[in-house]
Amino acid sequence: MALCLMGSVAWAETPPVGPDDFIKTDADKAKIGQLLFYDKVLSGNQNISCGTCHHHDLAGGDGLSLGIGEGGSGLGTKRTGGVGDDKIKKRIPRNAPALWNIGHKEINVLFHDGRLEIDDIYGNGFNSPAEEWLPEGLDNIVAAQALFPLTAQFEMAGNPRENQIAGAIHDRIDAAWPIVAKRVRVIPEYADMFVAAFDDVDTDLDINITHIGNALSHFIISEWQSFDSPYDAYLAGTPLPEDADRGRALFFGKGKCSDCHNGPLLSDQGFHAIGLPAFGPGRTRRFDSIARDVGRMGKSDRLEDAYKFRTPALRNVALTGPYGHNGAYATLEGIVRHHLQPLQARAAWTPEDANLPQADWIAAVDFIVQQDTREMARQEAAIGITPVKMTDGEVADIVAFLNALTGTTAETRPLGRPDAVPSGLTVD
Repeated sequence: MALCLMGSVAWAETPPVGPDDFIKTDADKAKIGQLLFYDKVLSGNQNISCGTCHHHDLAGGDGLSLGIGEGGSGLGTKRTGGVGDDKIKKRIPRNAPALWNIGHKEINVLFHDGRLEIDDIYGNGFNSPAEEWLPEGLDNIVAAQALFPLTAQFEMAGNPRENQIAGAIHDRIDAAWPIVAKRVRVIPEYADMFVAAFDDVDTDLDINITHIGNALSHFIISEWQSFDSPYDAYLAGTPLPEDADRGRALFFGKGKCSDCHNGPLLSDQGFHAIGLPAFGPGRTRRFDSIARDVGRMGKSDRLEDAYKFRTPALRNVALTGPYGHNGAYATLEGIVRHHLQPLQARAAWTPEDANLPQADWIAAVDFIVQQDTREMARQEAAIGITPVKMTDGEVADIVAFLNALTGTTAETRPLGRPDAVPSGLTVD
């Protein structure tokens, strides 16, 4: 790690990233995972896939501030809230995070609030919302993460009375695992692929939810690796463009961005309160009476964690807007300015800055939290950022540096989106 000096400020460059820094994957398992990733058979009502909200055409995201999950229709910014009895009951409370480099060996916590961690507290290798009912034998944290959208009511599972999977989850989360697995193993093409790829699968009856999670992880880890940006070339000795290089110096120096965005993935994997403008239904707890999101505190139950969210990694950040745990800012300039002057940016923010597809029947909830002056005061009091003054030119230079984190092959993935899936269901 190169140590550089700028005035009296010492800062450390990001260490290089390479293939050996990632969890090893198997090509045959990854191919199964690719098909499952885009196959709506995993969802309760068979109308949405992982790829709907993490699509190749949208750099592994969905292009929305807050996503539209089960019951919606369409893709990306053209997605709608659905119609009739199938229309969505609420928006997804948080922005769909991109999947870049989450298979890096240093990743030990996932989700905006860190509710999934590598930890053997429950005897299955992970501290997760499924607690002791998470299946054993998952290869890695990405395999564990892949299972949770399948069981989330508003993401992929649907409502309890709509399908067998959602009904089972309503009883207990692990009651759904055998149902999901059966849906997959009764499809001959999947059965044959699992038998060929997994040593412990001799017949279709051996396929269980662990194999499905592991296959998804092998795809996600291998598919979304990216470490060939101009900045990576700079670390190997190739100069950056002048504006990006000035932005690099600001990022690691005056801007203090690297206080949180550091390490190989430009994330400390920590949790910080930056006071993003609040909106949406919130990721409420059972006893929350308002539409709010307390962030990390919802997992830890520690007051000092209130309104803190996980530091996102920054490679390919220019491709993955909107930005923030709720997608409050559509542009890199917007989120940079917020980090520099959070209170000022909150005051200037308007609902029009959020990319929320119109859904009149739930619109009353979209910005209702902002009417709660006490909640707004609590959020502002929790902000842990020290403001930094910068010129418009300096902000532009930081944005140029962030653009220099885009991989040259970021939009050319090893497997991509399949044209068809074994279930015969449509592919978004």
